[in-house]
Amino acid sequence: MIDPFGREVSYLRVSVTDRCDFRCVYCMSEDMTFLPKDEVLSLEELDRLCSAFVAKGVRKIRLTGGEPLVRRNIMWLFRRLGRHLDSGAMDELTVTTNGTQLHRYAQELKAIGVKRINVSLDTLDPEVFQRLTRWGRIDKVLDGLAAAKRAGLEVKINAVALKDVNEHEFDRMLTWCGEEGFDLTLIETMPLGDIGGDRVEQYLPLSVVRGDLEKRWTLEDLDYQTGGPARYTRVAETGKRLGFITPMTHNFCESCNRVRLTCRGILYMCLGQDDDADLRRALRANDEGVLSAAIDEAIGRKPKGHDFVISRRDNRPAVSRHMSVTGG
Repeated sequence: MIDPFGREVSYLRVSVTDRCDFRCVYCMSEDMTFLPKDEVLSLEELDRLCSAFVAKGVRKIRLTGGEPLVRRNIMWLFRRLGRHLDSGAMDELTVTTNGTQLHRYAQELKAIGVKRINVSLDTLDPEVFQRLTRWGRIDKVLDGLAAAKRAGLEVKINAVALKDVNEHEFDRMLTWCGEEGFDLTLIETMPLGDIGGDRVEQYLPLSVVRGDLEKRWTLEDLDYQTGGPARYTRVAETGKRLGFITPMTHNFCESCNRVRLTCRGILYMCLGQDDDADLRRALRANDEGVLSAAIDEAIGRKPKGHDFVISRRDNRPAVSRHMSVTGG
């Protein structure tokens, strides 16, 4: 699949649920309204949609949420999609998770063919963690990470950089990731959805963060790519990778190879734009030709890029949907 700007679309991110067992302050409001269950695609429908994308050239699928591992019977979908790894039709199946369910599923994920996972963890301080997630417990995440290591899964930690919240912890996190054998990626907060707070107060440019870290750490630029938006460095002191995702200070649109599918069957061709395609209707037509044509039409409308802005003058979401709806 080639978009209007000559970029090959080979990466599909799938939000299997908008629900989560956390309410992180940069992602959701505390009093969230979730989709009625009858609006959410069945696991069988998600398998059919994902498989249609694989047939059209998608080589990597990432399951996300909300929190994907809280969806009932979610391992059935992992097992079904694992057949595309076995056949060679797909290169990678992976997941982004908050880690709370990894103690239950890490071994099975590895057995299915998942090799590496992303775990969202913004702080190592239990009190800050509880405040950020509004009610989460960090010990459950650390137990999940230990289970992932025992299972032999490669782990990358994703941390959203938040001004006056966790910016003093990045040295500690680099040290900890080095000790645990984890890579770390820092992410700028993005203006998605009403979170019931002020994003200007949260926003921390990663150019500032990197400049500060380089006073104490040796960061060597790498050409390493995972198909995502991060730009990677190697931390000479630990030997592990440190990535920077900078949608605000330096967007990553020129090499974008991904689209995002929601649990309602809505395809977003860009994280930061409202253009979408309703694939649920095409899916339920039970005609592979109709679904294939709908996917082609959507890819033909993939925009060149996003235009995120965070400022006091324009302190509102760039798009109204929350990250948990689109797929974090």
